[in-house]
Amino acid sequence: MLFNEFTPKAHPNNKSRKHWQLLLLVIAMVFGLSIHPARAHAQIIGELEVNIPFQFYAGDAKLPAGKYVVRMLDNTDLKIMEISSADDSASALFAVGDTEGPAPRKSELIFNKYGNRYFLTKVFDEGNSDGSVVSESQYEKRVSAAAAEAQEHVAASPRHTNH
Repeated sequence: MLFNEFTPKAHPNNKSRKHWQLLLLVIAMVFGLSIHPARAHAQIIGELEVNIPFQFYAGDAKLPAGKYVVRMLDNTDLKIMEISSADDSASALFAVGDTEGPAPRKSELIFNKYGNRYFLTKVFDEGNSDGSVVSESQYEKRVSAAAAEAQEHVAASPRHTNH
């Protein structure tokens, strides 16, 4: 039996076809990476309940000590959070960005402390090293420039709602 080996002849269009295929592959990869970001945005799952034992600032709002509910606002691209008192007598909206830190064993709010003033600075969900960092207000910038900083961690828990 006679075997013939087939070898494609060099064709002038083979090189340009390979270039086009390579170009299309690169375009597809760039498009795929652009619609699937490498790092997910931080997000608080559901709502957190927290008892804050001191008066504090969240963004530009000054809030009294008490029980609060913290949640990410819907349709804000994970950039705006709300904190509201359990009795709905006080609330504030504030801008947040992404931050990383050690994954807390329990959900927590972290406050910067300058003298006797507390400023909400970070929010972390239980077991998640990706959190939300609160944008620093102009007032906090002025206070921080004039005082030594400390931090206060306040535990929070998932809020259970009856629907």
